Amino acid sequence: VQLQASGGGLVQAGGSLSLSCAASRRTFSSNNMGWFRQAPGKEREFVAGITWKWGITYYADSVKGRFTISRDNVKNTVNLRMNSLKPEDTAVYYCAARVPNGRPWYAVDSYDLWGQGTLVTVSS
Repeated sequence: VQLQASGGGLVQAGGSLSLSCAASRRTFSSNNMGWFRQAPGKEREFVAGITWKWGITYYADSVKGRFTISRDNVKNTVNLRMNSLKPEDTAVYYCAARVPNGRPWYAVDSYDLWGQGTLVTVSS
């Protein structure tokens, strides 16, 4: 398994949760990393991304100001800190990796590797 996501769970609206994605050193050191989510009956959507070289971050408008993506270059992990959670944030969250390819961050098919997903449930 090259990407392993963890940290999902049940939280009340307004609460916080952190997700982590562990990658192999080889994957982590040269790939841009992203988080996606997929709610029941909906398509997978981009949440946040971070470049491998400079750590530049990108966010979907729906999570901007509430979520923070970061990289730990010692542990080879990509983390997603989620604050002020809303019921509409409920979804299975996936981490993904891709070599830099210039395509939009939200392009699901532009990613080479996917983690297994971790469920986040936000109750109202």
